[in-house]
Amino acid sequence: MRKVFKYLAPYWWQIILVIIFTYANVWGSLQLPTLMSNIVNKGILNNDQAYIISTGLRMLLVAAVAATAAIVTGFLASRIATGFARKLRLATFEKIESFSLNEINKFSTASLITRSTNDIQQIQQVAFMVLRIAVQAPLMAIGAVFSALRTAPNMAWIMALAAGVLLILVTSIFCLVIPKFKIQQKLIDQLNLVARENLTGLRVIRAFNNEAIEERKFNKVNRSISKLGVWVNRVISLMQPGMTLIISFTMLGIIWIGAHLVVDGNLEVGSMMAFMQYALQVITSFLMLIMIMVMLPRAQVSINRVNEILDTEVSIKEPAHPEAIDPDQRGIVEFRHVTFTYPGAESPVLNDINFIAKPGEVTAFIGSTGSGKSTLVNLIPRLYDVTSGQVLISGRDVRKLSHRDIVNALGFVPQKGILFSGTVESNIKYASSKISDQAMHDAAATAQADFIKDLEGGYHAHIAQGGSNVSGGQKQRLSIARALAKDPDILVFDDSFSALDYKTDAALRKELAEKEKDKTILIVAQRISTIRHANQIIVLDDGAVVGVGTHEQLLNSCDVYREIASSQFSEEEMKKELKEAKNAK
Repeated sequence: MRKVFKYLAPYWWQIILVIIFTYANVWGSLQLPTLMSNIVNKGILNNDQAYIISTGLRMLLVAAVAATAAIVTGFLASRIATGFARKLRLATFEKIESFSLNEINKFSTASLITRSTNDIQQIQQVAFMVLRIAVQAPLMAIGAVFSALRTAPNMAWIMALAAGVLLILVTSIFCLVIPKFKIQQKLIDQLNLVARENLTGLRVIRAFNNEAIEERKFNKVNRSISKLGVWVNRVISLMQPGMTLIISFTMLGIIWIGAHLVVDGNLEVGSMMAFMQYALQVITSFLMLIMIMVMLPRAQVSINRVNEILDTEVSIKEPAHPEAIDPDQRGIVEFRHVTFTYPGAESPVLNDINFIAKPGEVTAFIGSTGSGKSTLVNLIPRLYDVTSGQVLISGRDVRKLSHRDIVNALGFVPQKGILFSGTVESNIKYASSKISDQAMHDAAATAQADFIKDLEGGYHAHIAQGGSNVSGGQKQRLSIARALAKDPDILVFDDSFSALDYKTDAALRKELAEKEKDKTILIVAQRISTIRHANQIIVLDDGAVVGVGTHEQLLNSCDVYREIASSQFSEEEMKKELKEAKNAK
């Protein structure tokens, strides 16, 4: 929890001010019943108008001080709680941004969203309540008890009895409610997950006419949250009538006992009225503390959940002393005996991978689904770290390079084209605002993103979140343009041409060959037509390299490659390909 609360440290002087003004508010509130008692006992009963006026003016002054202190306390508490939540939210977001895919998969995206929003909101609310109430209530209760004892010590047992009954009621409710808060936050995680799946998969849901099924899934989780929430609220709602009943009986007891004491001459009327006010202050203070106690368990769950994020050790860390890229080997990508196993998996996904990709050459990867192609290229930008072996960029192990150097060297286009809300221009210039308009236009032309001119606003056309207002092929071309615009030494395309038609695919590859001929290009592909002209094709099967060579060489020597080719070419085309491969040999 220390990592959460350390973000309160910058507000220590404001917290001290809250305590000071709270004390002023409590002092004023405790003075008022005594002044009122004096007005009744010494002013009204003695018909002393001068005393009534002077004491009344003192009451006004004390009330003004207490009210001002209460306003300042509320303002400062709100300011501290909001600032604390802002810093905590920023720290949580920054920590999540530093996560590798290992940590993201550990928490799940839906849970991370809930922890960054709902949980921090819960912490903010409780921080405000603690500053506003938890400091004031004990001071008020202690001060009111002493004042009440001084005013009418023979009625103190009434307050003690009321406090005891109140404590029993609250403790019973407390024990019932606490375990449910943790369940409630987990259900919110599930609700976020279902909602996120529905929103991101809306097109697929409609295509399969499965709206009713998804609605049932959402309603199931939603009903669980509602059912639990209603149960918790019903239990908590028992406190209100219970406490009202206790307060009413307490006031009735004070009036009943106090009236007899007044008649017997053992208590003054004003003192009885003051005792009533002090008793009410004591009970109100208990209620305020109880309110905090009810909220604290849920806040504790939220604090623990946020603290889990802040406490998580990032598996991929920046090197303490990063090495510089070797300028003589700039752009060279090398895998040396690379083996990779996903956390918790029994067997490796990649096993003893070796190859070198050089500038001016296209290195392609092909294999069946699940052969490890995407995992392999994900090791280059350090989305994962190798289990054993080395991945080198420009002659340096990526684990010894700074993240900035890796990012600057790479233009990475993921398997799924991802766009951000904004404009076409902001997406293509996502790597840096310093990218010129000419570089942006050239990148778009190379990526065959000629559709931009047909969009309303051209490069200033609006792009919705996730690129939901453009097609899959357009998303891929804009993603490719984004990678090209930063002019990196190495371009990595993770099956980034899959949504393109053959004509666009061919035109794009031709442009790449002409305009990016000095770059190291790595392509993951499913279609042989996309990679047949690559300088080096690496065939993967079950995480191992089973063939390396050109298209013709692999047709002659690699059974797996021939199987892939025969599944994509017609029988006549396959015969022709094999004949040409033999002649090339």
